[in-house]
Amino acid sequence: MGEAVTTIDNPLAAADALVAATRRARTEPVRDPKVAALALAVSANLPVLLWGEPGIGKSATLQQLAEGLGTPMETVVASVHEPSDFAGLPIVGDSPATDGVPMAPPDWAVRLARTGTGLLFFDELSSAPPAVQAALLRVVLERRVGSLHLPPAVRIVAAANPPTSAADGWHLAPPLANRFVHLHWSHDARTVARGLAGTWPAVTVPVVESRRTATALAKARGAVAGFLTARPGLAHHLPADTEARGGAWPSPRTWEMVLRLLAFHHSTGTGADALALAVVGAVGDGAGLEFVTYLENLDLPDPERVLADPAAFRLPERGDRQLAFLTAVISAVQTRVDRQRWEAGWVVLEKAVQAGVPDIAARAAMDLAALRDVSWPVPPTIGAFAEVLHLSGRLPG
Repeated sequence: MGEAVTTIDNPLAAADALVAATRRARTEPVRDPKVAALALAVSANLPVLLWGEPGIGKSATLQQLAEGLGTPMETVVASVHEPSDFAGLPIVGDSPATDGVPMAPPDWAVRLARTGTGLLFFDELSSAPPAVQAALLRVVLERRVGSLHLPPAVRIVAAANPPTSAADGWHLAPPLANRFVHLHWSHDARTVARGLAGTWPAVTVPVVESRRTATALAKARGAVAGFLTARPGLAHHLPADTEARGGAWPSPRTWEMVLRLLAFHHSTGTGADALALAVVGAVGDGAGLEFVTYLENLDLPDPERVLADPAAFRLPERGDRQLAFLTAVISAVQTRVDRQRWEAGWVVLEKAVQAGVPDIAARAAMDLAALRDVSWPVPPTIGAFAEVLHLSGRLPG
């Protein structure tokens, strides 16, 4: 009798229980380079844009990523919003002439600010009209929503369907496209089959190892600086056609993204294939693949080991590797400046001069000289650069 009453009171109770059961599933670690690339970029706090057909699991992957980060996810469907929803609505106070008119942020931005962290997900970005895309520029780059500044810990991810698949689709404006790491999302039939059987792949968040960070950043700076010195034409290249401009292309902004991706890659031990996808997603196919190939052949020595024993190292033979190596060494000194490390840097530069590359060493010498404490004596190894440093004012006296 009790069961009959319960069924009459709530005839959908059993149906709801079955619906909930269909949504329950376990996860297992699976090596997926595109998921690892997403996790790497999100960990590095870079805006990510997932391109893919509707219904292939972009939103579900992001929800699992948010759970792995232990942070809430706020979903905003960009295509159904007005520009004022991102720029803020004006609220006139008692004294607008003296206090100004603040721009009230929407509720999702307030919740993120109150929590202090979160994953902000802009869905259907390619269906947003140009005016809305323009309003999103400040949100993505400056993290400003009206008068509210989103906390630094908030990560931003967006999803877009190709214009051919999107309802009323638009190409992304170049200024907005150049603010994202673009990842092309696809489904795997075997993964879908296993997931519907009850087991989906887990999204693993890379963990930064603090002991690696100084060396990782130094090596990343050396690699990016060495590559762009050898290929200056790739520092900025705006594609000619509209569709390509709405994707990934090289600019100083996106090369800064690559620098951060590479530093996080060295600090977390992320796979090379995931790094390659993220780099290509930042600067585009041509520049990205060329840089990845450059990295494969770079093999820089550990700058910290070199500074610990500067007399024992050998300078690389290739010119681009020499510049990358010297830049990495000076960057390592800059992360923790003391007299011993500063003098070790001059020993490294002196060996570069002896190896017959004074021009490359002179660039690094300018930066190293700027790190000198006025109380430190000038080491004898600085002699090869004395004239250029005096002329530049970096080492007066």
